[in-house]
Order: sequence, then structure tokens, then C-alpha cells
Amino acid sequence: MRALVVYETLWGNTGEIARSIADGIRTQQGVDDVQLVEAATAAEELPKRIDLLVVGGPTHAFSMSKASTRDSARQQGANTVPERGIREWIDGLMTPPSPVMVATFDTRTVAPRLPGSAAKKAMKKLVGRGFRPAVKPESFGVHGYSGPVADGELERAREWGAALTAT
Repeated sequence: MRALVVYETLWGNTGEIARSIADGIRTQQGVDDVQLVEAATAAEELPKRIDLLVVGGPTHAFSMSKASTRDSARQQGANTVPERGIREWIDGLMTPPSPVMVATFDTRTVAPRLPGSAAKKAMKKLVGRGFRPAVKPESFGVHGYSGPVADGELERAREWGAALTAT
């Protein structure tokens, strides 16, 4: 099995979750390769022989980030603000020649608990491009907008990543 984890992070929290998910995938038998790539630099064509695509980003304004919400994060002091997030990457992604399994995740504040999910919106777009859902979208909590990641979420992300290979 070969997996690709594509993520977007502004404060670093989603990046921590993505690394934990990739670590979880790596622990499973039969996994040959796991690549971890930021959406800003990810190729618009998937690598050959990819079995699982995992896509994640922060929930902004009830959905995936966009230029205006990333600019707002920059004004609030975000560490690194990419020009291209998962929304734009998915929009430019070439449809694979054969269906590829996909899982999506997001990060959200634990308080205040706001509606919306970047993971659900990403899954909808990816399924529309011919990908097949491996599992339902998953959310991981962070404290406030800048973090840190909520207690237990890195371990839960590692476990979620490990479980993805069983689907």
C-alpha cells in the first residue's frame, strides 16, 4: 500500500495532526510508502500507484480555508500562511485514471464549538472528482485558533491513521 497525506496548516496544529496520521499509517503491515506533503507544494497529479489519499486542513468560516480567511489568520498572527490551501489544490487536482480511496480530516476549535467542517467539504469535492470515500470525514480539536492541539488528539490521529489501512 502507498499513501499520500496532503495537508494545509497555518498555526502548525493541522501539520501536527497530519504527521500523526502519517505515523499511524506507517505502523501497519503492507504499507510500502507514506508521503506527507503540504498542499501549497503538492503536485496536481497524484503519484503513480497511490492506494490512499488523505487530505486535511483547518476549518475556516464553516468550510475549507480560502484566500480571505487565510489573510484573516495572517492578521491574527498565523505562523505560516500558504498561498494555496487544500481548496485550491483539490480544484486543480487531476482526476486519477482509476478510483483512489480517500479520507479527509480537519482541525477545529474545541471552544467555542463552531459549525461547519473543512473535512466534509473536502470529501464532497473529492468524491465529485471520482475518489471513493474510505471512511467518514474526521475532526480533531485544537484550543483556540492558534492551538495547541487538544489533549489526546495526536494519539487519536495516529490511531485513525492506522485504522485507515484496514478499510
